Amino acid sequence: MSPRNFPSFQFFQEYNSQLLGSPSYITRRHAVKLLGDMLLDRSNSAVMVRYVSSLDNMRILMNLFRESKKTIQLESFHVFKLFVANQNKPPEIISVLVKNRSKLLGFLGDFSIVKGDEQFDADKAQVIKEIATLEINDRACKDADDCEVLS
Repeated sequence: MSPRNFPSFQFFQEYNSQLLGSPSYITRRHAVKLLGDMLLDRSNSAVMVRYVSSLDNMRILMNLFRESKKTIQLESFHVFKLFVANQNKPPEIISVLVKNRSKLLGFLGDFSIVKGDEQFDADKAQVIKEIATLEINDRACKDADDCEVLS
């Protein structure tokens, strides 16, 4: 079943546009925290796999890194790491991660919101390692503009 046929796909389209895209900081903060909690819950593993297979979803999370509020950046990281950890990343997700590799590695290298949190540091190191070693086997982006997310 493709992600677009999955019953919760429409829910996440609305969730992304109405809550993660809300002009209200409080709404965005709580929405990204709730999203992370939902996706990290083992009972939602099928939903999580489908969510992290969507390039549109990943772009939204990558753009949340641009937030000036550190809380939103941190919660976005916890969701973003699921895209990076996905062992069956679609080619278009790999392409975007590779295209944005230097920006992501620069951002993540400076990303230190939680001082002394060993789990956060380990997660961040793993995400950096995974992005640094990604290779494109099947170029999914048609041109550079299709792949560019962070500017």
